[in-house]
Amino acid sequence: MKIIPEVKCRRCGESFPALRSSCPNCGTRRVAQSTRTPAPTPSTTAGTVAYERANVNTKWQMIFGLILVAAVILAVIVMVSTGLNDDSYGAKTKPTKAPTAASTEAPDVAPTAEPVPTPTPSPTPTIQTLEIRYKWDERKLTDITMKIGEEVPMFAAIMPVDIKGTVKWRIDDEGKDAFQIIEEEDNHVTIRCLGRLPEGCGGVYLYAEVYGQTVKCMLHVNPNS
Repeated sequence: MKIIPEVKCRRCGESFPALRSSCPNCGTRRVAQSTRTPAPTPSTTAGTVAYERANVNTKWQMIFGLILVAAVILAVIVMVSTGLNDDSYGAKTKPTKAPTAASTEAPDVAPTAEPVPTPTPSPTPTIQTLEIRYKWDERKLTDITMKIGEEVPMFAAIMPVDIKGTVKWRIDDEGKDAFQIIEEEDNHVTIRCLGRLPEGCGGVYLYAEVYGQTVKCMLHVNPNS
């Protein structure tokens, strides 16, 4: 049994005799424990103003703590009751109704309109010959003299004969007062002589046009008519 008590170094933890003033291991000085008793403060002394004030503060702190706890409990109760009233909070999933026959049927869909095919244009017929002829004897006309009041039926001869087309007939503007187209049907026409041509004009042309080809015949007015 050791007579001299030992103490531990507050730095390295090495034990050494209490008679030494420093640790033999690290040299840290030993601090002697104070034996003084701290003096009481006014707030711990009964009968003082500070003691009464401390008691009052303690009471208010307890009251405030109770109020705070009550507010937290009330907030929790409100949150729980609100969650119970909400269908989406803890509610069971409602069963989905089985689809009816009407709902399972495919919706009416308007049929997709098929595109209208673009018609292929017919190729332009190839005309070998185009002539203006008399209607009654089919002689080719390139120049004709007519009397005033005379009417001459003509037609446009298209070769090959199996080519059909609408012939456009016209007369030079200078002859609009001297000649008139009175009948026109397909490739047939009737020309009427109305009067004399303008002075200095010896004749005007009659034109027949079809499929991009044109043929003409000179028209004169008989001066003795």
